[in-house]
Amino acid sequence: MEIKKIAIFASGSGTNAQNIIEYFSENEKVKVDSIWTNKKNAYVLQRAKEFGIKTFIFDKNEFVNGNFIVKKLIERGIDLIVLAGFLWLLPSNLTETFKIINIHPALLPKYGGKGMYGMNVHNAVVENRETESGISIHFVNDKYDDGEMIFQVKCPVLPTDLPNDVANKIHKLEYKHFPEEIEKVLLRSY
Repeated sequence: MEIKKIAIFASGSGTNAQNIIEYFSENEKVKVDSIWTNKKNAYVLQRAKEFGIKTFIFDKNEFVNGNFIVKKLIERGIDLIVLAGFLWLLPSNLTETFKIINIHPALLPKYGGKGMYGMNVHNAVVENRETESGISIHFVNDKYDDGEMIFQVKCPVLPTDLPNDVANKIHKLEYKHFPEEIEKVLLRSY
């Protein structure tokens, strides 16, 4: 059986990327092929190095103009692009060529869109006195947080919760469910 290959796009620390790498490290059907980032100092590069995973760094011009990234992904035989803390809107040459999924730290369609990521989301959830939050895993199109929903799971937000408390609950959900849903997407057809 052919091994399914994942390319992870990340812009920051890479905790979700590392969790995904570890999840698939012993998997015979799926492997993380490469890490792609727009930040040369992103800690995700160090995490990739520790696992012996190939990395690629690109700038805005390479990302938006031309097909360098698309060609490289095709050459590497990538089956799925996973966004794990990658904040740029994807150009249509990527969204039309590859199956791409993203994780969002809220229950979309609430708290989605440009600028709604990380602590921005958790601050808004607490400020608006929401009683629940969660994660949304979805396919990616050419709009922020707009693609077809794959999976959502909720967690309670208590009146005493601070944004960091919500963030911790969300991280636990991300680490548990994101790799499982990636595997499901890769091993069944959508």
